[in-house]
Amino acid sequence: MDPRTSAQDVMRCDLCETAVVQMHCDTCLVNLCTACVGKHMISDESKDHKVVKFQARKSTPLYPGCKSHSKQQCTMYCDKCEIPVCTKCLASDQHLGHKLSEILVIVDEKKIKMIKEQSELKETIYPTYEDIASDVKNRMSQLKKKYGDLSTAITKHGEDWHREIDKLVKKLKAEVEEMKSTQLQTLQKHLDEINKKMSDIKDEIDSLEMAINSNDLSKLFKVTSNVNIYRSLPQKPVPTLSKFIPEKIQEEKLSKMFGTLSSGSFTSDKDGYIMKTTQKSPEAGSSPPVKQLLDELETLKTVNTGYNQYLINVACLSDEEIWTRGSDTTMKLYSINQGSLLKSITTKSGNRAEDIAVTKSGDLVYTDYDRTVNIVKNEKIDEVIRLQNWKPRGVCSTSSGDLLVTMYSDDYKQTKVVRYSGSTEKQTIQFHDKGQPLYSSGAGYNRYITENRNLDICVSDEGAKAVVVVNQAGKLRFRYTGHTPAPKNQPFYPVGITTDSQSHILTADYNNHCVHIIDQDGQFLRYIDCGLSRPWGLCTDTNDNLFVAQRENRQVMKIKYMC
Repeated sequence: MDPRTSAQDVMRCDLCETAVVQMHCDTCLVNLCTACVGKHMISDESKDHKVVKFQARKSTPLYPGCKSHSKQQCTMYCDKCEIPVCTKCLASDQHLGHKLSEILVIVDEKKIKMIKEQSELKETIYPTYEDIASDVKNRMSQLKKKYGDLSTAITKHGEDWHREIDKLVKKLKAEVEEMKSTQLQTLQKHLDEINKKMSDIKDEIDSLEMAINSNDLSKLFKVTSNVNIYRSLPQKPVPTLSKFIPEKIQEEKLSKMFGTLSSGSFTSDKDGYIMKTTQKSPEAGSSPPVKQLLDELETLKTVNTGYNQYLINVACLSDEEIWTRGSDTTMKLYSINQGSLLKSITTKSGNRAEDIAVTKSGDLVYTDYDRTVNIVKNEKIDEVIRLQNWKPRGVCSTSSGDLLVTMYSDDYKQTKVVRYSGSTEKQTIQFHDKGQPLYSSGAGYNRYITENRNLDICVSDEGAKAVVVVNQAGKLRFRYTGHTPAPKNQPFYPVGITTDSQSHILTADYNNHCVHIIDQDGQFLRYIDCGLSRPWGLCTDTNDNLFVAQRENRQVMKIKYMC
């Protein structure tokens, strides 16, 4: 048996790979035998090697390097500037008169806070979400049983009637099944959201665990806890069960006398969910399959839309059908594979739509210059939002079923994002923590919007020439202002925006005839520039295929960019 590869063997020196480990270099994270200590010390004399007994490894703090003075370690912390500082920093006038603390004291305080938050996530928040998931599952089971009882009651009552009313029995039972399906779908959606949060909380716990156990102090300052988000529990949907009200049999007015079925719906429990105080073992949540960006892009399909002037927006109804919007008053539904027009809808006001999106239920939603947001259901246009002193621009439908709308004031001096649940305003996002506007102002600028998988809200701000990303609470996460070199060496000009299953953010760059792909933290990944011409609107389907609306040639290009 080879002692270097045996699973039962003791740890060996990283240098000679033969002798038993007795020492450890906390600076280089290398295991050493006593004979190799000297050799390691002189291997890189630029480092201050901290060699300790193997049992005491990770006992030496790795101080952060100073950003202002190379090769200097920060052993102090400026409380006013909230940054680590080195001795050269202290000798300068930059921190004169500022209160200073030993960095190890600050680290201890941060560790105490992180341990407390990790404990809260482990022992309180995650178990609460476990109970919420269990509660939703129980409600779904009860709902199935009660709707089954309801169907049985209708069937029993129907057996007392003549053959000619069998049609009414089937009709009412179908309504029961439809309401059951709708309510179960609502609870399933709620359960999916809870499971997603549980997965996110587990990731948060693991992140904090790694930071707490690390002796690399720089990592501690990079970790930001999102525990405040998880303290805010979701609303608790409670289904209202339909009731069957039978009537005595009369031959006349059969359709009315057979019985009526009240509508099922949901109400919110005023007490909502309650945070647990007991600890449970969290279970691993699900996550989407990991996909990789392709080295070579593939153009799968090109659809000619036939608009007279410009093609502006595209929105996926399904993997086979797309809605489009041009510079006129018509919105068109196309078959992707056939490239044929399936349906056309003209705006109710006679104005052109400002933006289009598709809701989770498959309805088309569009914003109108007449201050309205409208939903198209079965070719009927319903006004759901009417603004005062503001005009809507971009719109998207969120994973929770809300609508996010970008809008600007009548005097063009203000821009904001508003979240709606139906017609009810739930949230306004306009300023960052220092009171400054998050988005540019001014007339004529497009500000399209989408929600990322991590619930970040992403806006392509044409006026600011930036993609502005805030978290679910409306706090600024980052601004992306383009990448150099650009394919056409032109200034960044962001318009259409979308996301995919990997939480990538994709934005169309009109000036550079390309699409930028960045990750959920704003890091540039690559360009999509496979022969695009003046790209504007974007959307992705469930297979992460990208659809690009090209403004001037009025074509939609379907592109495969991930595998």
